[in-house]
Amino acid sequence: MIRLGVAGAMGRMGSSILRLAAQNKKVFSPVLALESSGHAGVGRNVSEANATLVGVGLGQMIVKSAPHADWTQLDVLIDFTAPEATVEHAKHCAKNGVALVIGTTGLKKAEVARIHEAAAKVPIVMASNMSVGANLLFALAAQAAKVLSSEYDIEIVEAHHRHKKDAPSGTALSLAESIAAAKGWKLESCAVYGRHGITGERPKDKIGIHAVRAGEIIGEHTAYFSGPGETIELKHHAASREAFARGALVAAQFVVKKKKGLFNMQDVLGMTR
Repeated sequence: MIRLGVAGAMGRMGSSILRLAAQNKKVFSPVLALESSGHAGVGRNVSEANATLVGVGLGQMIVKSAPHADWTQLDVLIDFTAPEATVEHAKHCAKNGVALVIGTTGLKKAEVARIHEAAAKVPIVMASNMSVGANLLFALAAQAAKVLSSEYDIEIVEAHHRHKKDAPSGTALSLAESIAAAKGWKLESCAVYGRHGITGERPKDKIGIHAVRAGEIIGEHTAYFSGPGETIELKHHAASREAFARGALVAAQFVVKKKKGLFNMQDVLGMTR
């Protein structure tokens, strides 16, 4: 039985993960619902703090903040929060020997470096997108990039709900990185983030990346390869957050078997870019 904690547990992703884990009692035992210290749910029963968790079998679980959580009771923590919080949680995991699954996006280089430090002590899976389909998209796009010549222009368009704070999405950046690596390019040199004004003719060897924020779109990512007389579109559409939640739980089962190190969903799924 895997003793599971979820950070950002009262959010849309966190509550989805808790629901699915509670339904899979042969594998998971949810023992910690974690939220920021100022969150209204801290100190309350999870079902009182989030109506979507009523009757799912979480018993009298109380929402805790990181400083007041018993980290020693955990085997693995799944974290879909914010960069600063994720770095803090990684420190707690490293100190207490807890495996970690990170779905947080928008981390800066210094924050990623802190994750690497924690991964020297405990196993961590970090991925911009936990769904099986999105990770397959990365592999398919990389294959297309290898096969298609420089006559094919590459553009990425991603769309998310209006509440998303970072742009472009971490998934879009991972998709672009997969394509750039397959081409032998450096993303820092070839990425073009949106366009405005008189930009001139599109140069070759560039990857355009564009972000849409509207309504309640869960997540859509499309890679366009457009060349002489044809366009190839590779698209992933997330119909619900359950795809990400299920992937995070698969990652949790993978990472608890490791001793230490930093892994991604390609490792979890046995795929190579």
